[in-house]
Amino acid sequence: MNQVHIPVLAGELIELLDPRDGDIAVDCTFGGGGHARLIAERIGPAGTLIGIDRDPVAEERFAELAEEVSCDTRFIRADFVTGLERLAAERHEARLPAVDLVYLDLGMSSMQVDTWERGFSYAYDAPLDMRMDPSQELSAHEIVNTWDERQIARLLREYGEERYATQIARAVVRERGRGELDTTQALVDLIKSAIPTPAQFAGGHPARRTFQALRIAVNDELAQLDGALPVAWDLLRAGGRFAAISFHSLEDRRVKRFLAARARGCICPPDLPICVCGHEPEAELLTRRAVAPTPGEIAANPRSKSAHLRVARKLEGGQP
Repeated sequence: MNQVHIPVLAGELIELLDPRDGDIAVDCTFGGGGHARLIAERIGPAGTLIGIDRDPVAEERFAELAEEVSCDTRFIRADFVTGLERLAAERHEARLPAVDLVYLDLGMSSMQVDTWERGFSYAYDAPLDMRMDPSQELSAHEIVNTWDERQIARLLREYGEERYATQIARAVVRERGRGELDTTQALVDLIKSAIPTPAQFAGGHPARRTFQALRIAVNDELAQLDGALPVAWDLLRAGGRFAAISFHSLEDRRVKRFLAARARGCICPPDLPICVCGHEPEAELLTRRAVAPTPGEIAANPRSKSAHLRVARKLEGGQP
């Protein structure tokens, strides 16, 4: 690999997913391939690793990995909903066996953050972009320079949980009246000017929430996650394991609710004396609470600080 990639919560993911010789594993967000390499080493020559990613750089990295591991490999260049739906169609047509492992590492990959021209980070000046798939039309530049003030404020509140969404949106519209906002640094400076000075020194970098919101909107990340979860779950065989690593509460809540609903048994009204629904749980939660990085991992890789891992095993009742 050309750049050092540090996979987050790697030991915990491997322990809970428990990859075994001959497994079929689907990495829905291949990125830098750190988790995929560890999985590939454990599923061995009889196993199959399927990688999904919409980023062309990820496809190049997968090709490098495929030459170095002993398992069968396959890459699908697509967003993870489209990729999973393609696999589901193959499963329906009996061209793909039931899958043993499916996992998602959500948010940005390190390679995207570190490729300055992609414009994902507020830490350096770059063109406003934030597209995981460079061929798509919508970019952060378009949102910042064409959406109206109300749309931008709503986006910052809903996807960034930004307290000063209204002030930032107003400043964006005012500033672009003087000329387009083209770079990450221009946006960072504007955000700082719109937020009260005391608030700039609380809760991390003042642009963090705005950049998160823009990235989520540009890449339709939450709708992608909502669409992917049931398809990923349906691909699994009974006894198969599912995992997701999320990096903010908007993602983690969705994963938590999805898995909790599948782990639930009786769904009868609470006032009924006996169960009449016959509903059986589809999932066994392998993480009752989300697993967080250790202080040692955070010290070695500060980007892991906000990560949360949830894992579940599919039960017989979860079979179609």
